[in-house]
Amino acid sequence: MSAKGGLYACQDPASWKAVLNIYRDVIAAMGSKGKNLIALDQWYQEELPRILAGRKEKYLTKEELLKLMQWKLTRGKFRPRLQQLVAANPREEVAEHTQKAFHQLPDVEAAVKELSKLKGVGPATASAILAAGAPEIAAFMADEVMEILPGLGPLQYTLKHYLLYMDKIQSCAEKLNKGDTIETWTAHLVEKCLWTWALAEKLCLPSLPTVSRGEDQGQGGGQGGRGHKKQRTR
Repeated sequence: MSAKGGLYACQDPASWKAVLNIYRDVIAAMGSKGKNLIALDQWYQEELPRILAGRKEKYLTKEELLKLMQWKLTRGKFRPRLQQLVAANPREEVAEHTQKAFHQLPDVEAAVKELSKLKGVGPATASAILAAGAPEIAAFMADEVMEILPGLGPLQYTLKHYLLYMDKIQSCAEKLNKGDTIETWTAHLVEKCLWTWALAEKLCLPSLPTVSRGEDQGQGGGQGGRGHKKQRTR
């Protein structure tokens, strides 16, 4: 089943959880990236959210922003120029703009605009920052997920395209939450599942489960996790 007609069309939470269960398999299967990505991904998915939640005011340090960029470029397409641009940001400005961005939420548009004041930070990198601190509101703007969402069109690294992307992600989360009394489906968790599905198909992983496209919504089993032209800056 193609990714475009597969998981996104499914409204059965059990199927989504089954896909989520192979997330680590996908990370480990990503060839030469695998070993380094495993550590970076654990930091981004687990450690960074705990750090942000533990702060009285959410913000990122410059070191955290650099590591987040390293995670993003290792998990997706490597663009070394972005690392150089991000490294040029003064520490004070990183803390200032990231804190202001979290204050803007739930206005995602305003938050992304605030983060875009930092060098090397476009909508995609901004989305990674917001998803780490507010997973219920924002999802990472992953190429692999944008490519499989029906009706989204060609990849565009713009704020307008990200807002369209988030509309689809949030709509999907709402549908899953209606049929699931166990898991809370956040925007971040939906993106994580769709990314897993897309990469598992690309890598032809035998552990990729078959999903139902029916309207039935069950509580399901399995263990969930944390519930124009292309532009150069992402």
